[in-house]
Amino acid sequence: MRFVWAVAAFVLAAVMIASGVAQRTIFQGPKSETSTIDVSDTASYTLIDGAVLDRLPGSQTLRAAADGTVFAAYGSTADLKAWLSDTEYNAVTLGADDKVKTAVVPPTADENGKVPDAAHRDPAGADLWLDEFQQDDILIEHLQLPDTMSVLLATDGTDPAPADISVTWAIHRSTPWAGPLIVGGGILMLVGVFLYILGIRRMRRSRGPRRKALPPLPETEPIDLAVEAEGKGVISAGTPAKAPTRRRRAFLALPLVVVSSLAFTGCTADAWPEFGGSPTPTPTATVVDADDAQAPAVTATQADRILGRISTAVSKADEKKDATLAATRLTGAPLAERKTNYTLRKKISDQAALDPLPAGGLKVVLPQAYNGWPRTVLLVADEKSGDDDTVASTMMMITQADPWSEYKVAYTGRLEADALPDVAPAYLGAAAVQPDSSFLVMPPSQIAAAYADVIDKGDKSKYAALFATDDDPFLKGVAESRKKQLAEFEKTAKDEDSGKKTGKMSFSSEAGAEDPLALATLESGAIVAVNVDEVETVTPTSKDSVIKLTKNDTVKALTGVKESQSGFNTTYSDQLFFYVPGVGSTDAQIRLLGYSSNILGAKVISQ
Repeated sequence: MRFVWAVAAFVLAAVMIASGVAQRTIFQGPKSETSTIDVSDTASYTLIDGAVLDRLPGSQTLRAAADGTVFAAYGSTADLKAWLSDTEYNAVTLGADDKVKTAVVPPTADENGKVPDAAHRDPAGADLWLDEFQQDDILIEHLQLPDTMSVLLATDGTDPAPADISVTWAIHRSTPWAGPLIVGGGILMLVGVFLYILGIRRMRRSRGPRRKALPPLPETEPIDLAVEAEGKGVISAGTPAKAPTRRRRAFLALPLVVVSSLAFTGCTADAWPEFGGSPTPTPTATVVDADDAQAPAVTATQADRILGRISTAVSKADEKKDATLAATRLTGAPLAERKTNYTLRKKISDQAALDPLPAGGLKVVLPQAYNGWPRTVLLVADEKSGDDDTVASTMMMITQADPWSEYKVAYTGRLEADALPDVAPAYLGAAAVQPDSSFLVMPPSQIAAAYADVIDKGDKSKYAALFATDDDPFLKGVAESRKKQLAEFEKTAKDEDSGKKTGKMSFSSEAGAEDPLALATLESGAIVAVNVDEVETVTPTSKDSVIKLTKNDTVKALTGVKESQSGFNTTYSDQLFFYVPGVGSTDAQIRLLGYSSNILGAKVISQ
């Protein structure tokens, strides 16, 4: 009977294991699904909407083929549509019937209702993309994008976009009973092996007739083994013959256990039922309302890539003294200062170049949360200074004028503050503060003029109490520099015969030409960047006096003259970063965060 139960266990175990394995193999179905996209072969761009990519759950594999280089980039759907607004493109969308549809979208009409001619531009290297890819002839990329992002496909922006396009999704199929069937079959097989061993054992014990015990042998006399008699046999001692032994063959159940183990190892988490259900996420508090928040201008990874491109372009411009190349990545005061430096370096052999911009080491990324343009991003980067281990922190405000423009540095300076105010993380961004905002202790548009007054008048300025002047390194540096310059000038501005002064030097400050940029912090304040111009004026004291530039090669190179009877104006450009508290803040003083100062220009005073 035990053999019957063992065989039944073996059969049932085989059925269970085979069923479990079949669920994971032949009955599991296809592991992927592919959708082919048909598009027009005339448009230079194709936009695959995020809803199409997110039609099925899981990762997406994009495949596009064309002659030559195939380009793909992804980013916010709104950003990509803005970039394509002035051109014709193929729009791949998902219809109400859950089917992929394709349509050719013409350029958007301008404010006057005029539709422009389709623009053609190379999409490679644009700052707008979160990431981009390029391959020859065929491009295959594995993506996992949400429905808020889309993919742009093109070649060089002029030739037609790739027409051979497909999207493949990896299909996740759960087999919750495969694991229990395989494991249960393995256990049942071990039970069958045990029953089989018991049956064999019982059969061997019951083999042959049962006999009664033999009676005891009678006692005998000892035998003399040394007896020698004719006709008698000789009995000699020898090794007694060993009794035959029986070897039991061990039943090896190892192959059966190994089969079950191998089947079990193929069972992943999706081969088991979820008795506890899916965990429910717990909502957490956020610093912004997601329904009203706009998307940040860049991601941290995107900002790092943009900074590297800016640094590379400016370094090449500095090396070649090329103002046109510098203008591709600089604007405002940074560009004006670079142009002046290039002029000086061309005329003065030992003129030093301006400090290079860092290529990486981003410590803070604060993008403006805004879906339109222009956009602003605050960057703070740490980078080693020269060959030593000194680490310099650089602050920058970079701006993007429109979807087709690259980001340019609008303000830059060295970070001087011990600590920055708390700012929102990069994935949330911050709101831009308007120049006339009344929520700050001083509107950003007034800060430059107020600080210029403090530079000139010090504690006597009516704005001095609004600024934290005690620990302001810039104010101390300007005061010391002016004192030193004035002392040196007075030594040289005297007539050799009479000893009277032949000239006088004065200083003044005023708000620069650049508009302020401001981004909000988490403390209801703002980080504000402004521009201040410092003007150094040298004039003769009489009509007979002449101002000579005997030791001032800088002004000589910029003006092209060696002396003047009317005098000279030399302008220095200051780029200043402040933390401006909000109204009602416990710390109501405006604090300097960083700055840079370079010569901007010089000219002869008109008579």
